[in-house]
Amino acid sequence: MAVTEEDFNYDDAPLDESLDSDLEAEPSAEGAGPSTEEGNEGEAARFYQRKARWYAVQVASGCEKRVKLNLEQRIGTLDVINRIFQVEIPQTPAVKLRKDGSRQSIDEKVFPGYVLVRMYMDDEAWSVVKNTPHVINFVGAEQRRAYGRGRGHVKPMPLGMSEVKRIFKRTEEQKPVIKVDMAPGDKITVLSGPFKDFEGEVVEVSPERSKLKALLSIFGRDTPVELEFNQVQKES
Repeated sequence: MAVTEEDFNYDDAPLDESLDSDLEAEPSAEGAGPSTEEGNEGEAARFYQRKARWYAVQVASGCEKRVKLNLEQRIGTLDVINRIFQVEIPQTPAVKLRKDGSRQSIDEKVFPGYVLVRMYMDDEAWSVVKNTPHVINFVGAEQRRAYGRGRGHVKPMPLGMSEVKRIFKRTEEQKPVIKVDMAPGDKITVLSGPFKDFEGEVVEVSPERSKLKALLSIFGRDTPVELEFNQVQKES
């Protein structure tokens, strides 16, 4: 994940910081931020970078990568590249054991259903993210309506710097976890070996050894037998 120390180079924002206060700091507001007149673009860019925060965005289940791709395209198309800087899906490495005993390297999402966005929060940047297909909403504090029925709007709340560091540190230092599509209680059929065609129930799984222990009915008695993953098939 392309995250550097510069991405955490800001004063930690309190969790109750409001979007309204963010908008008050918008550079276009009178007396706030740098001038965006010709010759001051560099100063404005540094201001946005310094004021950028990480936000968690809830997305439709299974659409994390699609949202990341669409949002990165929209950032360029809608010309907010100076407001929205990064879109990340925190992931940790894992190794999936297949039925034939082979191993496949995969990435496992740390927070399924969420993406993290580093951005300077103003109306325009908020709209670009919020209106991206499959985006549900920013994570934040719900604001009640002053009148009428129904829920209010969600005020985006920035993640604290220490929290963001902890998330990305976990993705960088996590050792690959071995994943296997079998668990105690699963029904299996033995495909090869001296117990071929026997049926049983898994009682223990040892991914690091690519083996499992199952109870097979032998001579009318449940007998624990150790088997290789590629010797068995899970019954649906």
